[in-house]
Amino acid sequence: MTRIKHLIIAIALFSCASGIAQQMPQFTQYMYNTISVNPAYAGSREALSIVGLHRSQWVGFKGGPITQTLSIHTPLRNDRVGLGLSFIEDDLGPQNFSYLYGDFAYAIPTGVDGKLSFGLKAGFTQYSFDQDFLNADDVRNDPFFRGYENRWAPNFGAGVYWSTNRIYAGLSAPRILNTDSNRNDDIEALDRISYYFTVGGVIDLSKSIKFKPAGLIKATNGAPISYDLTANFLFNEKFWLGASYRISEQTSAFGGIVDFQVSRQLRLGYAYEKPNSDITSYTSGTHEILLIYEFKFLSSKLKSPRYF
Repeated sequence: MTRIKHLIIAIALFSCASGIAQQMPQFTQYMYNTISVNPAYAGSREALSIVGLHRSQWVGFKGGPITQTLSIHTPLRNDRVGLGLSFIEDDLGPQNFSYLYGDFAYAIPTGVDGKLSFGLKAGFTQYSFDQDFLNADDVRNDPFFRGYENRWAPNFGAGVYWSTNRIYAGLSAPRILNTDSNRNDDIEALDRISYYFTVGGVIDLSKSIKFKPAGLIKATNGAPISYDLTANFLFNEKFWLGASYRISEQTSAFGGIVDFQVSRQLRLGYAYEKPNSDITSYTSGTHEILLIYEFKFLSSKLKSPRYF
């Protein structure tokens, strides 16, 4: 088990050393955390919306990936304009990536109830190692890490998002510059371009049951394309129950999702994911907790309910 843990960390370090793409974090509940990857989503909820998410991946591995996000976005008095701010902390073994980005979106009406939004994202990415890791004797004396330093690097992204009351689609690239966040000549911490295509909708099955399918395709330069498919059922506008499936060239994973609309403002969600690969027997799976709070009283034009 210890050798496998060390192998996971070694793979992570090799990825940085050889310049392999550092990908943005992935989420099982991606359809409720769109603002983290697509700036054009800002303000689309027609209310001041706060989204928090915690993801513990591959539980059972020491140093397994842990991701936390906190986002806030809102429309302005001119409801065609939306602003947002997102912070992501992504830790993989001794490696740490932090993202702090602001979002701007401008929407134009399309058809009876549709909107087409264009968005820009700008901010900084930080790449670092845990200090305890750098202080270890076998690392401190290794010339591979000599001269290493933490650094914030600027970047920007863009996206488009189209939606009606029942369907949506989006395309975005949250980081466009191929920035090296480290000055060590032997270690490259590269921001590589990741493209996200999202699509989904809501279908009435009965007066009390709705079906919400969703999909995500993620492509990163230098990494395999991944596909996420999700099917959720909504009962009485209060309780969501669904399943997810992710597949890429190297692995796949199955998951389950449960969400509860506690009040008009507060929503809680939980997702569990189990990988279907060689590491399956070494981990109990991935856990994800979602919290959404919306100040809906700030908007007199709010359509109720909002499904995405």
